[in-house]
Amino acid sequence: MPQETPVEEFDYVVVGGGTAGAVVAARLSEDPSVTVCLLEAGPSDVGDDNVLRLDRWMGLLESGYDWDYPVEPQENGNSFMRHARAKVLGGCSSHNSCIAFWAPAEDLDEWAARGCQGWSAADCFPLYQRLESNDAPGDHHGRSGPVTLRTVPPRDPCGVALLEACAAAGIPTTPFNTGKTVVRGAHWFQINCRPDGTRSSASVSYLHPVMEARRNLDVRTGLQAKRLNFTPSRRCTGVEYLSPDLFHSRTVNARREVVVSCGAIDTPKLLMLSGIGPAEHLREVGIEPLVDSRGVGENLQDHPEGVIMWEAKQPMTTTSTQWWEIGIFADTEPGLDRPDLMFHYGSVPFDMNTYRRGYPTSSNAFCLTPNVTRARSRGTVRLRTRDFRDKPKVDPRYFTHAHDVRVMTHGLRLAREIAAQAPMASWAGVELAPGPAAHSDEDLLAYIRDTHNTVYHPACTVQMGAPGDDAAPLDPELRVKGVSGLRVADGSVMPFLTTVNPCITTMMIGEKCADLIRGG
Repeated sequence: MPQETPVEEFDYVVVGGGTAGAVVAARLSEDPSVTVCLLEAGPSDVGDDNVLRLDRWMGLLESGYDWDYPVEPQENGNSFMRHARAKVLGGCSSHNSCIAFWAPAEDLDEWAARGCQGWSAADCFPLYQRLESNDAPGDHHGRSGPVTLRTVPPRDPCGVALLEACAAAGIPTTPFNTGKTVVRGAHWFQINCRPDGTRSSASVSYLHPVMEARRNLDVRTGLQAKRLNFTPSRRCTGVEYLSPDLFHSRTVNARREVVVSCGAIDTPKLLMLSGIGPAEHLREVGIEPLVDSRGVGENLQDHPEGVIMWEAKQPMTTTSTQWWEIGIFADTEPGLDRPDLMFHYGSVPFDMNTYRRGYPTSSNAFCLTPNVTRARSRGTVRLRTRDFRDKPKVDPRYFTHAHDVRVMTHGLRLAREIAAQAPMASWAGVELAPGPAAHSDEDLLAYIRDTHNTVYHPACTVQMGAPGDDAAPLDPELRVKGVSGLRVADGSVMPFLTTVNPCITTMMIGEKCADLIRGG
């Protein structure tokens, strides 16, 4: 008689080796008395320069390293848009431009005020310090953490002129990550990248140094989770995943806890496939609900991004750390404690969404990409079917709130004001998109709807909240309500999206999750 394959068992199973999952697995396995299994659906990044070289990051979009999720048809937005979600060890920290921010204290304090006890700035800032080795001045910075943070060197002459133009337009040159929130200011970014150009991703920083030497850590790539397993008493016992033969299933069990770290799209997907989510929706796709958790897949937030592009009068730089080296923050109304508008400056043409709409392009161009930092539109993630192989329905509902339209329109006009300042006179040529003919609110809104993109920051789809908050699927210790033995650690847990690029905050969430588990 053929023998059944024995069920493998570890103390902890982490599903998803991304920006937070890599951190959780590395930190838990620091204790040699416990065993940790990390399952990642994508390939390893070890030795892969397509991933490790930060200046190649734009080539990863819509590549084999990308889950490449289309959005549902948008009422007020770009229905052609796609959400890049990394399919590789390190997750989106292996796939992005590595712009590195501490979240504003005001963001974290608001999380705490919303019922997330233990997540205030006073609680979380020491975790940023622990994870980083930062070259910026300040006693608050960490100098010995696994993640290398450094300030982009000012080598791009168009960028130098841009900062001078911002100052002329009333946006002072102000460094980032100083411990004080920049409401109105511009500067070279800090990036999580080593001096040799290797991205300091979660995998590079946390896993690469220990994967071979740490025998209690088993990192497995190329294995996609199908569903979580539970006992009749609703304790999560492990995860079922697709075998490498792509036909059979295997199971890995957790003696203590399972941590899901699949990101803001795939985490709610896996929970719903496992019966945790809005009961009515689950029944519609043929899944028997285990826990009726209406907040799973709700509250999808993002940073919608526009683009305004100019042909350059001089040759643009041909070398860069990652081609998006400067950030600009602005406030569109008085009295804000955080900026509601941000720009990334790109030293390359960014015609991904404009060219198909008939706008001219150029191989020698630069752009500013205004984004709404605290967007009020809310979307959803839903299952398309009960088959784990099917892509979920991602519906961000971009620009369904008037606030987002107002801020984005303001951003396009402010970008023009900056480019019109004297320091940019020798750089800013013809405006390629939206072009000088687009002036009215109606013209700019039509352009935004047709061509906007995203900064690829989906979040908040499995948000944490107070234990009694029915809209929050997680408690402040990241435990999934209604079951035991299961936590979530990734960008989906945020109650609302950080004002700034969230990658380093997602690593911080991984650090916090490991602390919560070890302290429990």
